[in-house]
Amino acid sequence: MATFRNHLPLTKASQAPEEESGEQLLPPTTKQHPGEASLQATLLGLAALNQAYPAALAPGSTACVTPTSPWPRPLPWPWHALSPASPPGAKDPAALLLEALRSPGLRALEAGTAVELLDVFSGLEADGEELAEAIAAGNPGVPLPRRAAELREALEQGPRGLALRLWPKLQVVVTLDAGGQGEAVAALETLWCQGLAFFSPAYAASGGVVGLNLWPEQPAGLYLLPPGAPLIELLPVQEGGQEEAATTILLAEAQKGQEYELVLTDQASLTRCRLGDVVRVVGAYNQCPVVRFICRLGQTLSVRGEDIGEDMFSEALSRAVGQWPGAKLLDHACVESSILDSSGGSAPHYEVFVALRGLRNLSEENRDKLDRCLQEASPCYKSLRFRGSVGPARVHLVGPGAFRALREALAASPAAPFPPEMPRVLRHRRLAQLLQRRVVS
Repeated sequence: MATFRNHLPLTKASQAPEEESGEQLLPPTTKQHPGEASLQATLLGLAALNQAYPAALAPGSTACVTPTSPWPRPLPWPWHALSPASPPGAKDPAALLLEALRSPGLRALEAGTAVELLDVFSGLEADGEELAEAIAAGNPGVPLPRRAAELREALEQGPRGLALRLWPKLQVVVTLDAGGQGEAVAALETLWCQGLAFFSPAYAASGGVVGLNLWPEQPAGLYLLPPGAPLIELLPVQEGGQEEAATTILLAEAQKGQEYELVLTDQASLTRCRLGDVVRVVGAYNQCPVVRFICRLGQTLSVRGEDIGEDMFSEALSRAVGQWPGAKLLDHACVESSILDSSGGSAPHYEVFVALRGLRNLSEENRDKLDRCLQEASPCYKSLRFRGSVGPARVHLVGPGAFRALREALAASPAAPFPPEMPRVLRHRRLAQLLQRRVVS
C-alpha cells in the first residue's frame, strides 16, 4: 500500500469553473455504471428485495415511472413486459406514468431517484385530469373508464397516501440514492407515498457505485462498502478541516463511530480521487464496514470561513420549516450572495430558495427562524452574525416546477453525472438566476 500511495497521490474531484454559457456545470462523469460493481449491486439488490418483498418480483408487479432506472445495471427483468428492453431515456416520462396508472395491481414502484419521483407525483397532480381522459379514451391501449374514475377520485382526496389509493397492493418504492435525496424521500414518505417502504439498492457517488444495500427491511440509508474494484479507501475526517498529509486506511481498518471521506481509484485512469462524500461507520458485515452517508464536502456554505456543512444546514432548515405552520419542505438550494451579487453593499449572506407544500407566503417572522436555527447549530456563524460580518440568511419561496426546471438544466449539461446528484449549494450564476426568476414570496 505504501508503494501504491507513493505512485498515486491523492487528488480532489475538480470543480468546473463557472461559465455563463453553462456548457460545463459539473465534473465530467460517465452516463452509466460500467464494470462488475454495478452488476454486483444490481444482483445483490434484487436478491435482497426478493427476500423482503417476494411478490414485488412477480410478472407485471413492477413499473418504472422515470426514463432512468434505480438499478445500477438495468436489464430486461422477467417481471417487466416481455417486450425488448428499451434503452435508458427512450420513453417519455408521461407515457411511463400513464402505463403505470393503467395497472392497479402494482406492488413495486421504481424511479431513477427520489427527486425524480417527487417531480412525477407533482406532475401527476397538475396533469391528473388529462391523464384520466387518456385512460378513459384508451390512448394508448384499451379504454378503461372505471380506472379513469378511480384516478379522479384518488386525486380529489389530496396528496397524502395517494400512491396506495392508486395502487392498493403497493409495498415498496425503489429509487437509487445518489446524494441530496433526503428531503425528497422525507416529503414522499410524509405525503404521496405514506405507508410505503423505500429501498435504494445502492449508493452512487460521482457517477460510480460505492455502496451496496443488503437490508430493505432496515431503516433507509445503511450501505456496505464492498471490496474489489474499484478500490475504496477511507480518509479520516479531522475536526476543523482535512489535513492534506492524512493517510488513508483500508476498509477492514475502519473504526465504528468514526467519519471518513471516500477515496476511489479509477481503473481506467489510475487516479486516486477524494470524492468529497463523508460517511460514518455504524457497524460491520464480515470485514466490510457498514456506513451511513453524512454529507458532501463540496456542498459547504462559507462566506466568512464559517463552513456550514450540508448536514448542518439541512438540519437547521428542517427545524425552521417545522416551526412554519402547515409547511412541508419539498426542495431547497442555497447560494452565497457573491454568486448573485445580491449583497448591495451589505454583509455577505446566504440566499436560500425553498419549495414548500401547505404554505403560499412566507412572513418575515418565518424567514427569521432559519437564521436563528443556523445560529443555534453553528457557534461560528452565530459569532459572525453578532459582529455583523455575515448578514441574515434571506429565504425565498419558489413556485411549482422551479426545481424541476433546475434539474432539467443540470441534466442538459454534457458533464451531468448519472444518476443525477441533487446539488444543495449552487456555484453557478445561471442556475441560481433560474430559481431567482421563479420566486413567488
